[in-house]
Amino acid sequence: MRSAVDCTQLVAAIGDAVVVSDAEGRITLWNAAATALFGFTEDEALGQSLDLIIPERQRRRHWDGYAETMRTGETRYGTQLLRVPALHKEGRTLSIAFTVALLTDQAGAAHEVVAVIRDETVRWTEERALRQRLAECEARVSDKKS
Repeated sequence: MRSAVDCTQLVAAIGDAVVVSDAEGRITLWNAAATALFGFTEDEALGQSLDLIIPERQRRRHWDGYAETMRTGETRYGTQLLRVPALHKEGRTLSIAFTVALLTDQAGAAHEVVAVIRDETVRWTEERALRQRLAECEARVSDKKS
């Protein structure tokens, strides 16, 4: 049986960012890896809206999905990675991948969302460069056939 101290140590020690938010999307837990990823300290993040790290152009879609998840208590992103842009404290855009888990009350209603987040900015940038190089190569081959 795990104690609360073990869970606290796990969340503190894990290399991935762990962010927990309540039903309204206010941040209730922010580990050291979240600080390293997003640049905001725990004190800066706790109690703030998730808008802190969501690019403005993504917010409507995010909040629509968030509300639906809280209403239904269901999400497909517990097993399927979600890849989206995010914001760093300095204003730069990150590419992140994450899964979520819903925490429920005794009645089974969702009341918090746990996100386990990883930075994929380097991978995304490399893939974009490879896609661009492939498109250029295909264009050259196409030009030679003409």
